Amino acid sequence: MSVHPSLKLRGNAKKRSVLPRIERLKLLKMADMWKEGEKVFGLPKTDPIKIKARIK
Repeated sequence: MSVHPSLKLRGNAKKRSVLPRIERLKLLKMADMWKEGEKVFGLPKTDPIKIKARIK
């Protein structure tokens, strides 16, 4: 399965405005806002992950 073009990072690293459900669950789990076995629909909103640009 391929990655949707809107989720790919081009050129300089940009902040993504959309997180896949699995990444949102990881963030919510770390913040103790979601526990294993709870529903995965209707999750609270989360701030996107900040990506650091690599310096070559």
